[in-house]
Amino acid sequence: MIFEKINTVQTSEELLDKAFRRATRAMSGKNITGRKTAIEANESMMLTAGNILTDNLKNIVRRFPTFENLPPFYYELADVMVGVDDMRKSLSRLDWASAKIHEVTRDHVGKIRKARDPLPVRKQCFGRLSSIMRSIDKDLIFLNESRNKLRKLPSVNDEPTIVVAGYPNIGKSSFVTKVTGATPEIASYPFTTKGVSIGHFFVGNDRYQVMDTPGLLDRPMSERNEIELQAITALKNLDAVVLFIIDATETCGYEIDDQKRMLEEVRTEFKLPVLVVANKADLPQFRDLEFVNMKMSTATGEGIEEVTSTLIEMVKKAIAEKEVVEENEIMDDY
Repeated sequence: MIFEKINTVQTSEELLDKAFRRATRAMSGKNITGRKTAIEANESMMLTAGNILTDNLKNIVRRFPTFENLPPFYYELADVMVGVDDMRKSLSRLDWASAKIHEVTRDHVGKIRKARDPLPVRKQCFGRLSSIMRSIDKDLIFLNESRNKLRKLPSVNDEPTIVVAGYPNIGKSSFVTKVTGATPEIASYPFTTKGVSIGHFFVGNDRYQVMDTPGLLDRPMSERNEIELQAITALKNLDAVVLFIIDATETCGYEIDDQKRMLEEVRTEFKLPVLVVANKADLPQFRDLEFVNMKMSTATGEGIEEVTSTLIEMVKKAIAEKEVVEENEIMDDY
């Protein structure tokens, strides 16, 4: 997943400790016999410490993704969770600190070569390096907290997607399992204590992903906070269609009217093609509903193949329409 390669971001004190320990080791092998060798030993300490700090800061910046190149889905989620602009500012400050440390180190190398006693110059250099590092401590802490949150995002691919919606206990996870033929991956989601189920299946060479998003799409929009609504916005960036499952038996504990109201809310929020399917067709309490498109039973498998085929056609149509719109926009730019 995009954010997995970001290593733990150490604090300023941890980085300084690492740099100064390495600097001390660099000096320990030197045989100091006079002013010249003392200058060389202290110069080696400064250069070692400076290089350790600049390299570590550069590595932190390099391991964070270039946000402009992120898929829209991940960009929006990252912005919701930690703030993309805030991360950019902190990474920019690390870039500044890396360049400043390099400048200060080289400046003190010049000073130490002219000094009678190199020790005060080296101490002054280490004091400046410490000051610069501590000035970005909040940025380092923020970036590590951001890294920890972003690593928990589910691995969602930029590929044709079926987003499964509806109240709890209506067969959403069962549908994901039936269609993918295996127990779906359960990934932690930052907006809810529950997990997101993600499964995949192939039709020829084309891979499709099926997402069940409990905590996001299983309760009325009016009960959601701003972050959850923005997360739903992020889902819209996928090439997706929505499968809205209705429990036509009401054995899930929710009445048909409540489920229908949620359906209208999902249609309003998503602006994506929606296929409405009544589940639990195998039960005697099952009712034929005029507002649903199809029916199925995730318990027996009845209708699942037909529902899946319809969803695939809807995804293909949505992608084709999107490509036409993008082509027209390109032509309009000329």
